[in-house]
Amino acid sequence: MKKELTKEQKEDLKMKYEIARELGLMDKIEQFGWKGLTSRESGKIGGLMGKRKKKNKNQT
Repeated sequence: MKKELTKEQKEDLKMKYEIARELGLMDKIEQFGWKGLTSRESGKIGGLMGKRKKKNKNQT
């Protein structure tokens, strides 16, 4: 039985998909899964997620 994701995990997942979509990577993800991304592409998503989280944290 899988654990239910926390609210924060759900928000992170949503942000991850939004950034991937903005970077034009969704076709690749749909075809090959997240493992099909290069380390550079994955790093770009992670870096942008970090920046957005920091920005959102500072706004509250």
